Amino acid sequence: MNNSITSNIIRFIVLLLVQVIICNNINFLGYINPYVYVIFILLFPVNNNRLLFLILAFNLGLLVDMFLDSGGVHAGASICLAYARPLFLKYAFGTMYDHQNLKFGHTDIGALIMYVSGCVIFHHLIVFYLEIFNISQIILLLKKALFYSIFTVILCLLLILLFKTRK
Repeated sequence: MNNSITSNIIRFIVLLLVQVIICNNINFLGYINPYVYVIFILLFPVNNNRLLFLILAFNLGLLVDMFLDSGGVHAGASICLAYARPLFLKYAFGTMYDHQNLKFGHTDIGALIMYVSGCVIFHHLIVFYLEIFNISQIILLLKKALFYSIFTVILCLLLILLFKTRK
């Protein structure tokens, strides 16, 4: 089996288990849980099959929804993030993404922070919009998205940098 396929399968399973077993029980400041499963969507190889990527992102979100009993909000947000990811890649990495030679282990830390932050904020805005589904509660939606995003971005960046492949 290809090394990339094996590492993606392991990443999928490990991030799902970390999300379900550890992160769903954190409750930072009483109500904030990080959603670290988005790391799979963020770090999926750029030049792989796009349809397979969308299916995997949907299945990951659906599995998280099954464990959280959240009614499909994570599946919806995951598929939206997977679909919009090329926009975030192009904005954060520019020509590296245009020439399809992007390796997340060898990128600039500033571009990585911008990419992770943009994707996580986008994902969380969709999650909480689908969860609240009431435009009159826009302040609550923005507050939850901001606080959850800050905690998730910090944790995701720590995990990405901790397990970053060395040259």
